[in-house]
Amino acid sequence: MISRLDPWAPPLALMALIFFLSAQQDLSTGLGTIDLVGRKFVHAGIFALLCLLLWRAFAAHLPPHAALAVALVATVAYAVSDELHQTFVPTRTGSPLDVAIDTVGAVAAVLIIRSRARVGG
Repeated sequence: MISRLDPWAPPLALMALIFFLSAQQDLSTGLGTIDLVGRKFVHAGIFALLCLLLWRAFAAHLPPHAALAVALVATVAYAVSDELHQTFVPTRTGSPLDVAIDTVGAVAAVLIIRSRARVGG
């Protein structure tokens, strides 16, 4: 039973961390533009990592190319739900731009996985 859950532990932990951070009212460092741009790069990186982790989990049950497609769709869906979640947090807003940035990160992960793992699509 535990071995079946192992591939799911990392993506679920990352999703929990994303949820926790999205529930914070203020994540600003006070560095202005550097903070804004830095957070956008972090957004893309975190969702790239989430896509990779989801691909590994889905690949335990699906053919690699199907796992990659499902991981991408699941990552983008989580990005949308993350932004929706933020609309319920005081001082936070949901942003379609952040969904787009998260999607860029997920697509980058797909491209890296396809090139390194030779996953067809």
